[in-house]
Amino acid sequence: MKWNLRLAAAHREIWKASELQRLLAEHGLVISAGKMSGLWSSTPASIKLSDLEVICVALGCEITEIMTPEPENVTRTTTEQSSTVMAVGQGGPAPAVVPRSRGGRSLPPR
Repeated sequence: MKWNLRLAAAHREIWKASELQRLLAEHGLVISAGKMSGLWSSTPASIKLSDLEVICVALGCEITEIMTPEPENVTRTTTEQSSTVMAVGQGGPAPAVVPRSRGGRSLPPR
């Protein structure tokens, strides 16, 4: 997904993160300076849908204006790749766990 918060804010004459932070606080979304910096300057690692909804209401825009899908960045796993993953260690039953003696200590009771 491409994150376009700064562009959406600029279309509404909001040029600074602090201005947007104040606008969001007026709509009930209080965001710390650190989180606001992440939202303003880059693609956020995660965002709550409820926060996204408040951002859209505050800016008067649609979600598609803030987030744009980038399908070219999605890779599709082929059958050959998925069989390789299974061969590396995810196929078959897990080995049984057997306790070992550690330097003269006895094993726990069974």
